[in-house]
Amino acid sequence: MFLKKSQKPKAKNHKSRGIIKNVFFVLCFLFFQFASIAQCAMCRAALAGEGNVAKAKAVNNGIVYLMLIPYLLVAGVFYAVYRMRKNK
Repeated sequence: MFLKKSQKPKAKNHKSRGIIKNVFFVLCFLFFQFASIAQCAMCRAALAGEGNVAKAKAVNNGIVYLMLIPYLLVAGVFYAVYRMRKNK
């Protein structure tokens, strides 16, 4: 693509795009809050006492399972984006 002497390439404004992303990110966290404190109280009440060793292990395994899946999904998305950018 050849430009005439009177034409200047348009500068991209990346700074404003970053500000818009940051504002959107903050607004999402302000408006989409979750009450997670109640979960802790329910788990503590269910696992109180020494006779619930098997139940405590099951709850811990469930927490690890629930925590692992989102991390794997995000890692897969980042890997796919990495491969796409690498091939270009």
